[in-house]
Amino acid sequence: MIKKRQQAIVGFLEANRIVFEEVDITMLEDQRLWMYRNIPEGKRPEKGNPLPPQIFNGEQYCGDYEDFFQAKENNTVFSFLGLSAQPSVKQSES
Repeated sequence: MIKKRQQAIVGFLEANRIVFEEVDITMLEDQRLWMYRNIPEGKRPEKGNPLPPQIFNGEQYCGDYEDFFQAKENNTVFSFLGLSAQPSVKQSES
């Protein structure tokens, strides 16, 4: 389920030409600890650690998959990500 959620987010970002960096916390202990430290208290599970995907814009926490999904449903992903506007998409002519 984690992989499927990650792919949904990455697919959306790529389709909308949003530049992002995917961080694999399974391989980078310092990145995992940074993520855990920077998730707000109210977004942490009662037991265990927060599961990926967790979304950040630089140092600012945006939310988890559920937050992303809600923003997508409400058509507010760009403000959710802390972006001012949707990047212009050039249409290709056939």
